[in-house]
Order: sequence, then structure tokens, then C-alpha cells
Amino acid sequence: MVPIKLENFMPLNPAEVKLVAELGSGDFERLGDGLRPEWDDPDRIVRAELVRFLLLGVDSGHRLHEKGLRLSGARVIGKLDLEGCRFQRDIGLKDCLFDAPPVFRSAVIDNLFLDGSSLPGLQADRLEARGELSLRSATLTGQIRLSGARIGGNIEADAVTLVLPEQVAILADQLEVRGSVLLRGADIKGSIDLSGARIGADINAAGARIERPEGLALDGEGVAVRGDLVLKGSMIAGETRLWGADFGGNVHCGSATLNQPGGYCLRLNRARIGGAFFLRNNASVGGVLDLTAAAIGAIYDDEASWPQPGNLLLNRCRYDAFIGGPVDAKSRLSWLARQVPERWKEEFWPQPYEQLSAVLRDMGHDEDARTVLIEKERLQRRARRARTRNPWMWIALASSDGILAVTVRYGRQPLYALFWLFLFWVIGATVFDFAERNSALKPNSPVMLRSLEWTMCAHGQEQTVYMPSVGQVIAGRAEAGQSQMECFLNQPEASSYPGFRPLMYSLDTLLPVMELGQREYWRPDPSKPTGSLALHYFFFQSVIGWALSLLAIAGFSGLVKSR
Repeated sequence: MVPIKLENFMPLNPAEVKLVAELGSGDFERLGDGLRPEWDDPDRIVRAELVRFLLLGVDSGHRLHEKGLRLSGARVIGKLDLEGCRFQRDIGLKDCLFDAPPVFRSAVIDNLFLDGSSLPGLQADRLEARGELSLRSATLTGQIRLSGARIGGNIEADAVTLVLPEQVAILADQLEVRGSVLLRGADIKGSIDLSGARIGADINAAGARIERPEGLALDGEGVAVRGDLVLKGSMIAGETRLWGADFGGNVHCGSATLNQPGGYCLRLNRARIGGAFFLRNNASVGGVLDLTAAAIGAIYDDEASWPQPGNLLLNRCRYDAFIGGPVDAKSRLSWLARQVPERWKEEFWPQPYEQLSAVLRDMGHDEDARTVLIEKERLQRRARRARTRNPWMWIALASSDGILAVTVRYGRQPLYALFWLFLFWVIGATVFDFAERNSALKPNSPVMLRSLEWTMCAHGQEQTVYMPSVGQVIAGRAEAGQSQMECFLNQPEASSYPGFRPLMYSLDTLLPVMELGQREYWRPDPSKPTGSLALHYFFFQSVIGWALSLLAIAGFSGLVKSR
């Protein structure tokens, strides 16, 4: 029970006399030089029970000034227990040395300042502070408990030192802060639990050092932050878990060192980042960066800061743009290749490739977007072949995939079939021109093949041949050194027969839907030395023309694309 009179604390030591004497002045009271005491100086000792008595103001003759209690350089002995207390004053106990953890559970106060103090812990579960909670440059060797606390301003813990290895150093689950949580330059050996917290502005841990190797260093599962999460230049040894977190601003990991070898170093599963995710300026990711199912406004990164192969998870991650980092297909495919689905007993994840392609297309890089989809098709088909156990089915799939790859790029680039059509057109024109020069072509008309003009051109003018069709002996028509074809085309009767054109003949053979009048009138002659080759190529090119035409149509219609 709290004594109701100051006389109950008599005799007061010199430090307490000074404190009581200046109680109503509102001046910032210093004991000694005002610095944190490091030894048992009787001129610095203040009993915790007396501080509580003065704070509660139960003695009408010794009431606090409206500014509250301001004291620095004191050694507070005993437990300062203010659990459930309510007072509309500030409490300033700066650069003080506490023997026991102060207790503010369920208390209602204005502002609490413990800057520069040394404490064996702080128990402030469900604390309600209308203003701020300040622990700047404080040193703690025990846990800070802020579970369910409600802070109207900021929690300022810049440059705080907290040593609680392998344990939860700051327990602040379900915390509500209207302002920011500031941990800039903090040195914390232990973990921080902010799960389910609601932060009205930022969480800023720039330059902080948080160490819980092989454990959970920063737990922000379900945290809601209206502003930014700033880890710029920080060093976190252990897992940073931000499952389902909601950030209205940016998540800034520029120049940060996130280290959890063999495990997860940063997990943003299902997180929403309204601004950008920064991972640049030689940020070091020594573990798995997990962005599974995250929704990100933009990714601001550089290649030097990407995780090592096998340490990136992007499945179902959605983002709207890249800022600053590379936006070409080659670099971004190298980024996606740092995913290794086999490590997680998966075959292939198509969604990251589709997402990358959509973003590149939205940014105006259409060709790069197409390249990404072609690579996605290649890898997806490779995964399909890998799970095929029937060797004949594997051969069929490999063959069809290979054909689709070189002809229409798996349907993603159907106009590529025009290249092959052009190539076979030129090859065919060369083959058929060679056959024509070696007299390995003949008319494709039965009437012309039975005509005297064609028949007698097979014999020289010095020869005579009996022709049963006319019942006469007729002299040949070919001049010396003249081929049957040349002789035929020089006959007056053949003047109306279409001439042979190698380019048009190759095109007429290659494109099944076209009728150029060449294939109808001419055909390779297999009886001639080069005619057999030309005839076989004729059939081959006809099949190729049909196949390439059908593949181009299927590519434009999307029939050959993977689903």
C-alpha cells in the first residue's frame, strides 16, 4: 500500500531531499552531473517507492508540477511499480540506473522518457501513453514488454542497446502506435516480435543490428504499417518474417545485410507493399528471399543485390514495374533462374515468367516480353518431359517440342515460320534450277508427253524413228548438243506452253494454297541423273510447306501454346 504522507519515507537521503525540494518547480532535475551513475553513490540513490509516491500525488502538500517528473543521473533502487496507475503527467527518468525492471502494465500516462537509462528490463504490457515512449540510447539487459500497448506518438529507441541472446528481446505483439517505431542504430542481441502490430507511420531500423542467428530475429507477421519499413544499412542475423504484412509505403532494404545461411532470411509471403521494394546498393541476401504471393507496387533493385541461385522464391508474386534495375529479358531471366523449384520439390513455376512478361510489355519492352514467354514455354515443356515415364512418349514430346521451338517459337512468335518458308523457297529454287540446267525436268501434261514435239526432241536431227502413232518414220528434231527440254521449247508448237521459272516453281511447290501455274506444267524427271534428287526434294518441300503453313496458323490461333 502507498504511504499517504511523506513522513513515512523519513529520513530522506540527500538526493531525495533535492528531488522533493524541486518537485513543484517543473525544472529538469539533475543529480550530480546528470550522467548515468556507474557506482553506488549515496548522493544519487532514490528509492523507487518514493518516486511512485510522488508520481501519484497522494500527499496534497507535495504535488508534482504540471510538467511531470523530470529526473536524471539517479540510481533508482527497488521496483518502480506503476501497474494500472493513471496520471496525466510526463515521466522523465533519463540517464538513470535501475535495480529492477520498471512496471507500467496497464498504466495510463502522457509521455515516458527513459533515454540513456540502464534497465534490467521494462514491463509495459497494455500501457496507454497519450504521447511517446522514448528509450533513445538506453541500455537494457532484460526484455522490453509492450504487448497490447497503445502509444499515441512515437516509440523512439534509436541507438538502444539490448542484450538478451537467443530470446525475445522486444515483445510487442498487438502493439498500436499512431506514430513511428524508431530503432535507428539500435544494437539488439535477441529478437523483436511485432506480430499483429498496427503502426500509423513508419518502422525505421536504418543502421540497426539485430542478432538471433539460426532463429527468428524479426517477427512482423500480420503487421500493418501505413508508412515504410526501413532496414537500410541494417544487419539482421536470423530470419525476418513478415507473413501477411501490409505496408502502405516502401520496404527499404538498400545496403542491408540479411543473413540466415541455409534458411529464410527475409519472408514476405502474402505481404502487400503499396510502394516499392528496395534491394540495391550492394545489399547482401545470405539466405532465401521469399516473395511468394506478395503484391508489390514496384521493385527497385540491382543485379549485385540479387540472392544466390536457389535462394529466391517468386511464385505468385505480383508487381507493377521495375525501377532502376535492369529491364532487358536476358538480365531478368537470369533473375528468375535464381529460383530452383527442385529445391522445394516442385517441377516448374510458370507464373513468375508470365508476370515478368506482362510487366515488361506494360513498360514498352514487347520483344523482351516475348522472349520471356518463349523461355517459359521451353522450361515448362522440359518439365513435362521430365515427368514422362514412357520412352516413346518422351521421344514424341521431344520431337514436337523441338519442331515448335525452331519453327514458331512454341507459338509465341508465329511469324518466325516466314523465315523458314523463305529459306526453303531459296533452297528449292536452287535445286529446281540445277535440275532444269541438267535437263532433269519434263512437262507435267500427259498430252504434251505423248506429242511429237516432245518425243522427237529426244532424238537428234541425224536420227530417224518410226512412230506408230502416225505410221511414219520421222527424223529427230534436237540439234547437236541441245537437250530435250531446249529442243521442245524451241518448237513452234510449244510456244504457248508456260516457261519454267525456278523461283516461281519453288514458291508454287512450297505454298499449298497458291496456284502459280508452274507445278501444274512441270515436274522433275527421275529418269535423268539429277531428276531423282529433284523429285524427292519436290515431295519434301510440299510436305514442309503444308507443315509450316499449319504451324503458323496454329501459332496465331494460340493452339500450340502451353496453358
